[in-house]
Amino acid sequence: MNTTEILTLFDYNYWASARIMGAALQLTPAQFNAPNTAGHGSLRGTLVHLLTAAITWRTRLEHVERPPESACATPQDFQQAWDAEEQRMRAYLRRLSDADLQARVAYQTSKGVPYEDPIWQVLMQLFNHGTQHRAEAAAMLTDFNHSPGDVDMIIYFREKAAP
Repeated sequence: MNTTEILTLFDYNYWASARIMGAALQLTPAQFNAPNTAGHGSLRGTLVHLLTAAITWRTRLEHVERPPESACATPQDFQQAWDAEEQRMRAYLRRLSDADLQARVAYQTSKGVPYEDPIWQVLMQLFNHGTQHRAEAAAMLTDFNHSPGDVDMIIYFREKAAP
């Protein structure tokens, strides 16, 4: 795993998340908060979980204090919080070298269990975690007749290559 590959994965990650958010912004607040059996109880719950995980992992990687959670009561609130976190993560990723990816990061889980993992594995966990919850969000959005469309990685590559 090298920095070019990590940056590509996260570029895709943010592209796919933007499709989810574009569809979510079409929902009413009631739909955004409507109970659902998939994900984390609602579209809002699923997206907040995704954001919380992104912030948690980035702050562990950077050894900085985790900021207070945002309420994200509306899709617009969530979009603002997501955009801010995306910028912080992209800045972190741009600072990494290939050697940095092999370094280990020590952290504690939310239950206080200590772990130490290679940075590249933590980043892959964060990437994969996003894939799972975007799929849940896409299903919920489709149920509200606001499908985000195809979020497959090959579509991202094709769009990126198109003139």
